[in-house]
Amino acid sequence: VQLQASGGGSEQAGGSLRLSCAASGGTDSGYTMGWFRQAPGKEREFVTASRWRGSISYADSVKGRFTMSRDYAKNTMYLQMNGLKPEDTAVYYCAATRCGIIFSQLSSRDEYDSWGQGTLVTVSS
Repeated sequence: VQLQASGGGSEQAGGSLRLSCAASGGTDSGYTMGWFRQAPGKEREFVTASRWRGSISYADSVKGRFTMSRDYAKNTMYLQMNGLKPEDTAVYYCAATRCGIIFSQLSSRDEYDSWGQGTLVTVSS
């Protein structure tokens, strides 16, 4: 599956941004999708993910501020980011896999085999 992320940009602390990730190529059903992010000098870390029509998992650092949603008809995933903080600054990547993942493993980047190109989010204080 091919993933195309968009919607990154610059925002001040407390502001909001919305990211989108459009999936194409064999996305008829069953895909787990998620968002990861990588700040400069740090490892790529989990943000949020869900199995096909399943519950959504969030990293503790974004709970209550970020909301992930999926439009299954459009094969698109969104990330609404509110209450942005400077520490949210990172390149955000969308990821997907058709392999079954148990809920507790949604945060493991090794479980995903398709990645988008990344979109930069910069939050200034």
